[in-house]
Amino acid sequence: MTIAIVGAGLGGLALARVLHVNGMDSVVYERESSRGARGQGGMLDIHSGTGQRALREAGLIDRFHAIARGEGQDMRLLEPDGTLLLQEDTPDDAPLERPEVDRADLRDLLLDSLPEGVVRWGHAFTSADNGLLHFADGGSAAYDLLVGADGAQSRVRALLTDARPAHIGQNVVEVGIPDIDRTHPDLAAMVGRGTYWVLGNGISLAAQRNGDGRVRIGLSFHNTAEDWFATSGIPFDDPAAARARLIDLLPGWDARFTALIAACDDTVVPRSISTLPVGLTWPSTPDVTLLGDAAHLMPPVGEGANMALLDGALLGLALAAHPDDFPAAVKEYEREMFERTSAAARMSADIHALLTSPDAARKMLAFFQPG
Repeated sequence: MTIAIVGAGLGGLALARVLHVNGMDSVVYERESSRGARGQGGMLDIHSGTGQRALREAGLIDRFHAIARGEGQDMRLLEPDGTLLLQEDTPDDAPLERPEVDRADLRDLLLDSLPEGVVRWGHAFTSADNGLLHFADGGSAAYDLLVGADGAQSRVRALLTDARPAHIGQNVVEVGIPDIDRTHPDLAAMVGRGTYWVLGNGISLAAQRNGDGRVRIGLSFHNTAEDWFATSGIPFDDPAAARARLIDLLPGWDARFTALIAACDDTVVPRSISTLPVGLTWPSTPDVTLLGDAAHLMPPVGEGANMALLDGALLGLALAAHPDDFPAAVKEYEREMFERTSAAARMSADIHALLTSPDAARKMLAFFQPG
């Protein structure tokens, strides 16, 4: 019985690893030409009850703890005028409830845990029919179960539902400061070891220290249209001018925050944020299912990667429990996944709504310190 996984992201790799641990084979088809074909993004906080649970099932929790950054749990929350509302510093002996890890390091951990040849690079999935996958280069491959782990713009999703991601009024510009401790020690001390969050006026600035010494900064512009990048006046082809325009879009913000933007290098990346409908389901199909963003794309507030990892682990366990009955395994997995991820998506949508409010910082403070 051939299990074909489309997409070598965290969820697809977690599925392949849990299957391998349980003595079952799979093949992962990935459109990228190699593991280093593109950057993998910044830091992820991997939660003890979801993402870390998946890594335990994968037999990788000790290796994960070796690369996780407990100090990445530090957080500072401020208002645009510079008012510090919350500072949480993680004790050295604190439990690793939500440690940070570089996405690329976590992906490498999963990739390195799989036998040679499980991941087939350079296979861009285009369609499937009659038990055959079809790829952009004209090739094909047989499958008994097809798992779409191919992210927000999933092609496999169309086999199960007409649902498509919709823009949620958030547009993000990602910038960063490399080797910040050496190049800008004053800004490094200000940001600290974890996440530095400034919220207000329909804009959020999230600065986060990465394991390689870079600080990644995401400037989110809320309540903006899907075509906002075209009308924002940000010249993305001129990084210096783009930084200047971003600073112009922060009127009245404390000079320390605009100094962060001024110190960034020439990496300026626009990201438009979309989500799938909360509570999306589909009729169970015996030979196709989805996991991760392909199944339940959420606002980027910390749940997506954790849900994807747990999806992969729990689907792997269901298949291992029903090795001769894939349809039963798929039904069991989807029943639990729909309930669990719908709750996570609702919570993520609620947090996103907080971020878009005029007094976002104070509401977020109340969220972190209820009562």
